[in-house]
This record gives sequence, C-alpha cells and structure tokens, in this order.
Amino acid sequence: MKNTTAMADYELRHIEALRKDLAGCTVLLKKDGSFPLEKPCTLAAYGSGVRRTIRGGTGSGEVNSRYIVTIEEGLQQAGFTLTGMEWLTGYEQAREKAHKAFLKQLKKDAKAAKQNFILYGMGKVMPEPEYDLPLNAEGDAAIYVVSRISGEGNDRTPLKGDIRLTDSEVRDILALDKKFTRFMLVLNVGGVVDLSPVMSVRNILLLSQLGVETGGALADILLGKANPSGKLTTTWAAFEEYPEMPDFEDMNETRYREGIYVGYRYFDTFRKKALFPFGYGLSYTEFRLGTAGVEANGAQVTVRTTVENTGTMAGRQVVQVYLSKPAGKLDAPRQELCAFAKTRTLAPGEAETVTCSFTLPEMAAYDAETASYILEAGDHLVRVGVSSAETVPAAVLHLGKTVTTLQAKNVLGSTDFTDLTAPAAAMERPEGVPVIEIDPASIVCETIDYARTEEILPEVDALTKEDAALLLIGDFDPNAKGLASMIGTAGRHVCGAAGESCSTVKGIPWLIMADGPAGLRLAKEYYEDGKGKHAVGNASMPDSIMEMLSGPMKLVMSLMGGNGKPKAGCEIKTQYCTAIPIGTALAQSFDTDFVQRCGGIVGEEMEHFGVHLWLAPALNIHRSIRCGRNFEYYSEDPLVSGKMAAAMTRGVQAHKGCGTTIKHYAANNKEYNRTRNNSMVSERAMREIYLKGFGICVRESQPKAVMTSYNLLNGTHTAESRELVMDILRAEFGYQGIVMTDWVTPMTGDARSVHRDSQAQYVAAAGGDLFMPGSKGDYDNLLQGIDSGAVTLEQVKINASRVVKMARALTQE
Repeated sequence: MKNTTAMADYELRHIEALRKDLAGCTVLLKKDGSFPLEKPCTLAAYGSGVRRTIRGGTGSGEVNSRYIVTIEEGLQQAGFTLTGMEWLTGYEQAREKAHKAFLKQLKKDAKAAKQNFILYGMGKVMPEPEYDLPLNAEGDAAIYVVSRISGEGNDRTPLKGDIRLTDSEVRDILALDKKFTRFMLVLNVGGVVDLSPVMSVRNILLLSQLGVETGGALADILLGKANPSGKLTTTWAAFEEYPEMPDFEDMNETRYREGIYVGYRYFDTFRKKALFPFGYGLSYTEFRLGTAGVEANGAQVTVRTTVENTGTMAGRQVVQVYLSKPAGKLDAPRQELCAFAKTRTLAPGEAETVTCSFTLPEMAAYDAETASYILEAGDHLVRVGVSSAETVPAAVLHLGKTVTTLQAKNVLGSTDFTDLTAPAAAMERPEGVPVIEIDPASIVCETIDYARTEEILPEVDALTKEDAALLLIGDFDPNAKGLASMIGTAGRHVCGAAGESCSTVKGIPWLIMADGPAGLRLAKEYYEDGKGKHAVGNASMPDSIMEMLSGPMKLVMSLMGGNGKPKAGCEIKTQYCTAIPIGTALAQSFDTDFVQRCGGIVGEEMEHFGVHLWLAPALNIHRSIRCGRNFEYYSEDPLVSGKMAAAMTRGVQAHKGCGTTIKHYAANNKEYNRTRNNSMVSERAMREIYLKGFGICVRESQPKAVMTSYNLLNGTHTAESRELVMDILRAEFGYQGIVMTDWVTPMTGDARSVHRDSQAQYVAAAGGDLFMPGSKGDYDNLLQGIDSGAVTLEQVKINASRVVKMARALTQE
C-alpha cells in the first residue's frame, strides 16, 4: 500500500527516475494488436498477482521500501474501474487456508532434517493453491496476473503452482482469453514458468518484479504511456526441453554434465524447441534492421547496423551480435553472444545507426589440454539479429591458423564425468557475405604472472596474533553463542545492516555492509538512546522468515536482533530505501546506462545512510530454471551478466565511500544444501561460462569486494580455494579489492551431508580476507589454525592489510 507521508527528497527523485524506465525491463511475449488501451476503462482483474503483487524475491533480496504499488492500486490510481473483487477475496481465503497447512508441514520437515527452523525456512515458498472461483466479472478488457516468488535458501520445483501453472490457472486463463476480445496474461514472476498449456493466449506480458512501482508500471504499459522494450535473458521453454539434470536435488554432489551448453547454447546447438528464445521480445511497434556492416582492425571487430521504427508508436530495439566459431580441436556452440546495444527511443519513421564492438580474444575457447585460451583456425561467422533465434550472417572473419590468446594453468580440479559435446558439423560459408581476413599476428598471447608479492602494512605487522585475527572476522558478540552472536551485532552502527567488519581493534576503521540485491535492506524505523541505535520492530530477519514464526518466536528474534519498543518521547527516525527491479528484470532491459543509473540510486542511499559495502550485485548463471535465487541473477549468458554487474558497480562506486560486493564466486547455481554441496564442473565450463562474467565485471569496474559462494567446487570449498581467489581472481582477472565469504556458513548445512562447512582458518590460508558475518566460533577456529600451522600469521596479516586498506579507502580515514 502506498504511504507517502513526509517522503524524503531522495525517495521522490529515485522513484520518479525509476518509473519512466521500468517498461524497458518488461518483455512483450505475444501480441495481437488489441493493446495498448486507448484510455482507462472497466477492467476485469484476476490472478494472485493483482492484490498480492510481488516486487522481488525473498531472503537477502528483500528490501524495506516505504511502500509497494500493487497492480490493483496501480490500475486504480491510473483511472481504471476494476471488477472481479469477489474473485480476489475468494482467492485470499483459499490461499490463507493453504498457507496454514504449508507452515505446519514446514515445521515437521525442519525437525526431521535436524535443522534450525529459521534457517530451514529460508526460501521455502508455498506453491500456488488450486481454487474453484467463478469468472463472472465483466469489463471492456481483462487481465490475469500470474505471480511466483522464490528466494534464498531453497529451489523451485517442476510442480503445479511453481514452475508449472496450476490446473485452476490454466482453466481460467484460457477461459478469459476466449471470453474477452482484449485480454492480457501478465506474468509477475522472477523466473521461468512453463507456459506450454496457454500458448494459444493472444497477449502475454512478462512484467517481472520491478520493485516499488511494479503496479504503476503495468498501468503505464496497458495504456500505452510506456512501451515494453525488454528482451529475455533466459530461454523460456517447456520444462522437459531443458538439459537433464538428474542430480539437481542431490544433497552432496551436483554434476554439471552439460558443460558449456547452458541456455541458448544448448537450445540452438541441439535444435531444442524453445517457447520464447534468448534475446526475444516484442514491442507495440515494429522495427526493421538494415544490412549490417562489419569491420575488423586487428582483433577488434566493429558491427554497425541501422534500426528503423516502421510502426506507429515510439519504442526501442536491441541489436544483438553473435559469433559462430569453427569446431576443430574443441567443439563449439552454434553461436555465442559477443555484443549488444539498445537504441534510443525512436519515433515512428525514425532510424538510428547502432554500433556494437568486441575483440576476438574475448570469444576464445578454453583448451584444458594446453591450459590455454585459443581461437581455432577457420571461419568465424558474425551474426546479427534481435534474438538468438533470429540472426542472419553479416560477415565471415577468417583466421588462417589457430592462435593462443592467453596462457593460463589448470587449477580447478577434475570431475568424474565427460562433458556433453556437440556433434561435429562443418560450417558452410554463406553466399554474398563479406569475408574479412584476420591476421593471426594481430592477436597477442597474454601471459599471466601467478607469483605475487603481498604487502603487510606496518601498523598491521605490529598487531598481536589475536588482534590481527580479529580483523579477518566480522564483528561479533563474544558473550553470545551461535546465531545470536551474529545477528545481535548486525546493526550496531546502521540499524538493519547485515553486518560489519571488526570494530574493536584500536585505530582501525570498520566497514558497514547492507544486503538487498534489489536495493538496500535496512530497518525502516529506528530510535537512539544512551545505549546506541535500536530498530523499531524487527530488522535482522527478512519478512519472509518472520511471517513463518509464532508470536513468541517473533519476540525472541526481535530481542536477539537488538530491536525494541521506543520509550515515550523518543524521536523515530526513518531509513526507507528504494526497491529497484530484480536482477533478471534489470538485465532484460539490455540497457547498461539504465542499470548504472540504478546503481547510482543505491549508491546515493548508501552514502546517505552510512553504508560502505552493498552485498550485491549477484551474477551467477541461470544454469537451471529451478534455482531459487535466479531472480537475483542476471542471465544464462556470462556476457550479459558481466556487463550488467559492471554497470551496477560503476553506478554505486561513483558515490564517495561506497562499493559493491559481487557474488557468489562461483558455481552457486542451486540453493538446496548450498553450504555443503559440491558443484562438479569441468575447467572449460567454469572458465567459459561460470567465471567469465566475474572477469568482465572486475576488468571493467573493479568492485571493492567479491563474495565467495557457499558451495564446494570439485571437492574444495570456493572460499578455501587459493586457486580461485589468488590465481584466477587476482592474477588472471587483475582484482584489487577484498574477498569475503558468504554469510552464516556454520549452522546452515544439512547435517546429513557428507561435506563439511568452510572454516575460517582455511579461508584465510586461501587468501580470503573476511569471514562473515563472524562469530566467536569462527574467531577461535582461525586462532587454532594459526597455532596448528594451517595458516601462517604472515598470511593472516597480508589479508588483514587488505581489509585495513579498504576500510580506510571507504571510510576516508
């Protein structure tokens, strides 16, 4: 519900800045010309998302904004007269009954798993219930809003009410499409839903989850005040069409058998049927792409094409450039995205020449046999289009011999399987397409110096073992135990912040960190007294967790979080933050300028509230549509992921004392038992798919922090992998910031797992700088490691020096 009481200037500016660009994040999947509507009218509104509009996912992705405009509210504010209110009330009653049964079963399951109920419940989402309600509302037009939510801690299921539509949804959607001349199916979802039963529907809009103004954005689109211009960053298909992942639910091992064939690389190469392909998206208007011109200057390739708006409404188009590489020693996908660009808003009849560029070494494949990135001899076909399914040849880049672009080393371990490979297929040179000879000598082989000289600051070198170790552990309460020691100090200086680095070593500043990949998550309200700052209500736990707890348990969690009820006369201060679109929606814009502006919104609010590190953005790959955290992540494609994360980082870090924390490094592509699950991935797939986006982001924006992932990689925890942290991240990518662990690693794993949690002493030995959020147990573990020789005191002080340098840089001390 909208609450605009005494809104701050920054809130008004940020919401206004977002609203005008939100349609660019939405994807028009189907159209018949009956939309947009000429004016507000009587609208029959059905579906769970009308009243229960979802702005973003659960867990660390939740944001405490002042309000959210639901679809019901947004349409009413735009002047629509809504019918179907009885249906919405009936649905609420059916949902409430189902939710009570869901929570009861959840508590039983947590007990059986011998796991803390709060942590076990994270990310658990009730499937949409079946219902039987009459569709008797009338109107000039109708919508049905499908909503789905997922979140941190658990994965989605291929069941009805989650990835699949319920029988009730299918029945009503088809009936409404038949009944109303003007009907729109609206998808208020954060991830893929199998739409195969309703593909006959004439108008489908992927609204996604757009933050605070989600409902207002839909009203703008229905009325034609804004034109959808987003493109899919993940392939949408029937569930059965995706690569088989038989051990996705395995507690201990997850085998990435598909290798490099993720998303459209799989669908395009193996000729699988997609309902809506990667890069796809329609508009209320129409566009025509002219013949693309391709130039090569050494290894630099530039593609120019003219885009003309041939329709009757202003709009934007995305030009996508793909490269088809020759299959020689290594197999290759049919095509891979190598560049993209979005036009400005073009009026009817207006045209713009769009320029895209890339370098050939950026598209090199990894040869594990020689531990090198190579471009193989032969024809490299440049393709241009508006989706992965609609590309046409633009030029042939002919390379006379195979060249090595970077000499690396294999460091990521081995798997017990062979990656999926594509069948050998000769690439035919298309007729009438220009052929450009690439001089192999123009491609210089890069070599990596893996030997590093690390600095120890004099003031850190003078510290005792105990104080040096403290700097590697997040601030904790030494008098509390377990979860309480972590949660209790989370918002010591900024209420509702996720945590802080050590604040008890004299003369060393500390870093304040806040969660929320779709904006900052801080306590909405707080007060101050002689003992410090205190949140009003609960600030330590996301709403999705708190709603699962009983009244007494909510009180306990509130007290553990340092939250309380203000005394009479205390001034209540506010910390309302702006909920921006989820990561997937931002990426669907294919607009790095807009994403950078969103980063600027977050950065300004960080600066305003005194937060140094934002624990975002997250750029893991959409490997499977079942991953519960995909809504936070950008795409199935590493180029899109890396470019978006870099844009977000530039926006945040343009603000004084503010930095991003890109995450989760790496292969964090499922949530079930995530702290003790072993991702088994080939060196080639890791480097070409799962690490590539991180490399792009680091090279283009130098984020202040990197967060490792919970999982193991080929038997070693990523946080404990010196090869990942030092060899690849620092030596190969040139990273200069700090590295922290993901949070609350102890106590979150399933006790039945064969793998252990990561430990502070081994993280430090690997070159990890911060073990977060920190506890007395983590601190003791690190001291034990120093005493046993598992980690040297020298390494501890090297890591601590990086923390101190970053703290001084961001706090300006």
